Amino acid sequence: MSFGDPNDPYNQQPPQGQPPYGYPQQAPQGVPPQYGYPQQPAQPYGAAYPPVIGGFPELAHWGLRVGAYMLDGLIIAGPMYALGFTELALNGSDEPGPIFAVGVVYALCMAFFQLYREGRTGQSTGKKVMGISLLRERDGSPLGFGMAFVRKIAHIVDSLACYLGWLWPLWDEKKQTFADKICGTVVVRANRG
Repeated sequence: MSFGDPNDPYNQQPPQGQPPYGYPQQAPQGVPPQYGYPQQPAQPYGAAYPPVIGGFPELAHWGLRVGAYMLDGLIIAGPMYALGFTELALNGSDEPGPIFAVGVVYALCMAFFQLYREGRTGQSTGKKVMGISLLRERDGSPLGFGMAFVRKIAHIVDSLACYLGWLWPLWDEKKQTFADKICGTVVVRANRG
């Protein structure tokens, strides 16, 4: 006489085609077994961009975009102007000198760096502080430096027609500027960190 499983007081046999109690089901050939860890569905935009609503991250509202743009402008141009005014106070001359030239070099280098970061990670310093990210609309990946540069140039279109393109995200379904529509980009909420 066989006693079976000591933890099964009724000595029930598992249904046909099912594994015994407590043992994982055997995976098909070449697939590793799953031990109680359900596979998470892949999010198209990665875990860094919550919350996902209907497979698409939450779009950044206009205020966050303006805040990030202003922070980036302050980071790029603020030191240049500070150095220019310092030189003006020290020399008393209206002509730019070597201190202001250092500020211009700084501004150019910082603008290049911010553009590089935005293309590589989707976040310039201002966007990172504001918790937003610039991504490709079709697959949610960062743009890359070249497309980030093209998008900056496309902002010229936003300034045409009385700066209407800059205000377009206020009522657009995807909250895109004209430059975003031209380049196929969206600005979404992202984790800070």
